[in-house]
Amino acid sequence: MVSYKELGLVNSRELFKKAIKGQYAIPAFNFNNMEQMQAIVQACVEESSPVILQVSSGARKYANQTILRYLAQGAVEYAKELGKNIPIVLHLDHGDTFDLCKSCIEYGFSSVMIDGSHHPYDKNVELTRQVVEYAHKYDVTVEGELGVLAGIEDDVVAEHHTYTQPEEVEDFVSKTGVDSLAISIGTSHGANKFKPEQCTRNADGVLLPPPLRFDILEAIEKKIPGFPIVLHGSSSVPQKQVAIINQYGGKLKDAIGIPEDQLRKAAKSAVCKINIDSDGRLAMTAAIREAFATHPEWFDPRQYLGPARESLKELYKHKLVHVLGSAGKA
Repeated sequence: MVSYKELGLVNSRELFKKAIKGQYAIPAFNFNNMEQMQAIVQACVEESSPVILQVSSGARKYANQTILRYLAQGAVEYAKELGKNIPIVLHLDHGDTFDLCKSCIEYGFSSVMIDGSHHPYDKNVELTRQVVEYAHKYDVTVEGELGVLAGIEDDVVAEHHTYTQPEEVEDFVSKTGVDSLAISIGTSHGANKFKPEQCTRNADGVLLPPPLRFDILEAIEKKIPGFPIVLHGSSSVPQKQVAIINQYGGKLKDAIGIPEDQLRKAAKSAVCKINIDSDGRLAMTAAIREAFATHPEWFDPRQYLGPARESLKELYKHKLVHVLGSAGKA
């Protein structure tokens, strides 16, 4: 067993307390390769932001659990090399079994999510409590989930939203002992979060998705005041990247995300962790497609992965400053 503390990582407990008090959200960026990790660390060091490095079950299968652990340790040392010892969390995103959470803890994760939202309520409570009891022995923080987000992300698939029921949250938190709670208020996974018919158009013809259910968020905050809340599926799907992808041979249809002003509003509440994955995929893919189309003679991966890494860094810097409000909080 490897303790995350040996790797220089931290858990999320103190970061969330500071974020709630400071009215900002900690970025939770998914990664599964070196370029993504480099971009995340560069952005967060340059903007002096704490960060949560997220690894999904699919990412573990793709990149190998041992390699990911050492990439996270490398992120800590890389940040120092760049001149700032920012707080870094290594977090399991959407763990769905006790065994997966246990394995991640043993491999040096400092935080895990157990997503039992697809189970009946009592089973969700039971499974979440089991993970919490194990994780807390090693001072690892645990995120639970109530409600279901629609969309697709790696192994997580759901066709319909199930909004979080505010009347359940107090009971769930007290029975499970979780450190944070992911809720469903209208965000969703993937780049196609909404169908065009669900949206309205502004004067410029831009599709605007239905607003987040801030009434549900406010009701939840009243039930568990000051408790750390998490938003999944919070990519904004920048249309510039979508257009570049489609310009150079892509076929992204009806890619619609969450408006950034709504996320900034959420970050000023008890929402202290906001997950962003699809936007990073779009930024990298757009840069790679453009590189292939404009430089067909290139064959060295560094020639197209370098611009992709830079594009990802700039996207994340924008998020830290203008969306999450975490810049300067490290």
